Amino acid sequence: MERKSSISTKMLVEGAMMIAIATVLSYLKIQTPLWVNGGSVTAASMVPIMVFAYRWGGAQGLFVGAIYGLLQFIIEPYAAHPLSVILDYPLAFGFIGLFGFFAKKGSAISNVVLGAVVALGMRFVAHFLSGFIFFAAYAPEGMNPIYYSMIYNGSYMVPELIISLAVFLLLRKPVDQLK
Repeated sequence: MERKSSISTKMLVEGAMMIAIATVLSYLKIQTPLWVNGGSVTAASMVPIMVFAYRWGGAQGLFVGAIYGLLQFIIEPYAAHPLSVILDYPLAFGFIGLFGFFAKKGSAISNVVLGAVVALGMRFVAHFLSGFIFFAAYAPEGMNPIYYSMIYNGSYMVPELIISLAVFLLLRKPVDQLK
């Protein structure tokens, strides 16, 4: 009896490899005291998850991104509340997989840009919500926690978006040639 499945061994192995590569890249950070409460600008650590989503689709990308997020929590746990763990890790990193719903092999550059903006924009939204709901106490005295969360999370997510998009665009042609 042969069982039909949308999950292939190749997809599983590639997902695991992309999670591993993303994890290694996440250690290459711009060090600054600005992000003492989490967040960082990395060496394009989201690109492997974007590549996976681009090759295998958004649904699979969401799953691989969420697993990557859980691994990030296991490696460097930082949470104010159990719900902040969900927002800041599997949900936020899972959103990177949204890239695969917009950018597919052979799609226009505008779709790639839109996919990156949506995927990383939604990651920002998850961190932003966690920031003002669970980390409001970290806002400077007299500063609205909503503004604090927007500025804090935007200070690393905007550079991450720019770096990730630039690196993905450089890798796009070679990735398109993979089978």
